[in-house]
Amino acid sequence: MQGVNTIAALAAAVARKHSVFRLGHARLGHARLGRKAGLMLAAVAAGLALSLPAHADNPNQGKKFKVAADVGLVPFFMRGTDGKMDGFSNDLTQEVAQRMGYDGVEVIDTPFSAIFAGLFSSRYDMVAAPTNTTRERAEQMLFAEPYMAGGLSFLAKKGATVNALEELKGKTIAVNNGSFSDRWLQENQEKYGYKIQRFNKNTDAVQAVAIGRAFANMSETPLARYIATKTPALAPVYDMTTEANYAFAFRKDDTALRNRVDEVLECMKQDGSLSKLHVKWFGTEPNAGTAMTVVFPGYGAPDYPGYEPTEHTPDCSRP
Repeated sequence: MQGVNTIAALAAAVARKHSVFRLGHARLGHARLGRKAGLMLAAVAAGLALSLPAHADNPNQGKKFKVAADVGLVPFFMRGTDGKMDGFSNDLTQEVAQRMGYDGVEVIDTPFSAIFAGLFSSRYDMVAAPTNTTRERAEQMLFAEPYMAGGLSFLAKKGATVNALEELKGKTIAVNNGSFSDRWLQENQEKYGYKIQRFNKNTDAVQAVAIGRAFANMSETPLARYIATKTPALAPVYDMTTEANYAFAFRKDDTALRNRVDEVLECMKQDGSLSKLHVKWFGTEPNAGTAMTVVFPGYGAPDYPGYEPTEHTPDCSRP
């Protein structure tokens, strides 16, 4: 718009100059030409002004939304047989980006153990990998409102049983390094006496169970249930509920972006498109009253640092 304002100002100045400038009869024709030039410039400025609002109203046009993901964490971010990115979180991120007016998404594959360091160093603008909300994390970053309930599960060979966590004593548990599951295992290792085996990809942790190097893989419940549907030899043997939910993460100073993504998620909950993604990837409707269906007040994850209680009504029509 700055270019349009400059041209408009120039046209106005030319028109004013020639309207007050007194010339002799010999130069009258030049004055008329000057006035015509001014009118032509004004017309050009008006035309440009009409062509630019779409760009001004959509600052993301022509840009890719840069996000981080731990690619291979099924069914959230993974590559299909054609090599293209796929998964629940990929579909969700693509939809969010489209509604915000971006020209697609650039997914930067990052091990989860290094994913927040990349966010803080501005390698990307959002962590799109499924990230559990915790108070410790909320002290360092902003969360958008939660979009899926969490939970933790142990995945073991079919036929194995775990009736109580005390039964894990002496057993090896494979886990994705730096994940929420890894943190839980660290905090409870002394209490339950299991061994921890860490991998940079959860797919490798699952493989360790399949070949007998570990008794079980611990991961988020949605992930464990999906893996079990694709790997008949494995099954969830113990589930735990947690207070954490999945949410997108942003840098502390990126309030405007967090708030805009927050509003897009609210629109997706209201129009049912978020629930449709759950059905597509997990085969069932999300439970009523959970993070996938509830529109939270304010911006962010309630009761966590960085939450803003500002009342608002999302504009679901704007990019």
